Amino acid sequence: MMNATMAQQMAEKDGFIAALDQSGGSTPKALKLYGVTEDSYSNDEEMFALIHAMRARIIKSPAFTGDKVIGAILFERTMDGEIDSIPTADYLWDKRGIVPFLKVDKGLMAEENGVQLMKPMGGLDALLERAIAKNVFGTKMRSVVNAANKDGIEAIVAQQFEIGRQILGHGLTPILEPEVNIKIADKAEAENLLLDAIRQHLDTVPTGQQVMLKLSLPTKANLYKTLVDDPRVMRVVALSGGYSRDEANSLLSANKGVIASFSRALTEGLSQGQTDAEFDAMLAATIDSIFKASRAA
Repeated sequence: MMNATMAQQMAEKDGFIAALDQSGGSTPKALKLYGVTEDSYSNDEEMFALIHAMRARIIKSPAFTGDKVIGAILFERTMDGEIDSIPTADYLWDKRGIVPFLKVDKGLMAEENGVQLMKPMGGLDALLERAIAKNVFGTKMRSVVNAANKDGIEAIVAQQFEIGRQILGHGLTPILEPEVNIKIADKAEAENLLLDAIRQHLDTVPTGQQVMLKLSLPTKANLYKTLVDDPRVMRVVALSGGYSRDEANSLLSANKGVIASFSRALTEGLSQGQTDAEFDAMLAATIDSIFKASRAA
């Protein structure tokens, strides 16, 4: 089965996951960094067309293959779109050898107890069935820790695992992303609380199934090594979280068994105004550096 092949790649292959899942709120910033200003579009449809063109340019670049990029996370509109008249997820797997994931959360709620839980996900079951029909392997959903508040962190992890089990019930592999804000003063304490909560909730993963974890690069190197080694965890991946690419790569290389799942650090230095040769050279160098940092871990 294709999913078994994808699962083996995600569990065992050297490489990293590209996060190409900027949603409505973060799309203008992503486009601006790419050199596309807000006066270049007049409505959401034009904006999403421009970000899809950026993502398609990345995906079609010669360096963007399963040799080093083993997975890619897509925004819903990207999944629904096409590249060269081929559905995006199929293009990723069939043409590039890259496992497709889908971002499924609907954004964040207001902060309470030092955390931002995910907004209710109405229609999640229907979205998951659509993803399956489009040959998507797994999902990703993000919530945020802004303080070392034990009750808040327990709530955020409980929500991630509850919805994660719902996703597992559809035969998809969830990436759970309880992000710790890298700018908070009590980051190290928050990470210790997060680790304890994740360990407890791993007991709720159904027998024989696995989740993936996407976590901020920890203050203490190898803090999450027990999660890397846990048989209920297919892979632990790291987000760049606002670090520059060089900073993120340096921190990642100190965490054994953790691989990258970078967004901003992946697209850093790419510009709409670059020639294809310039764009491809920059992306190739970026992919090489992130791949090496993921392997060093």
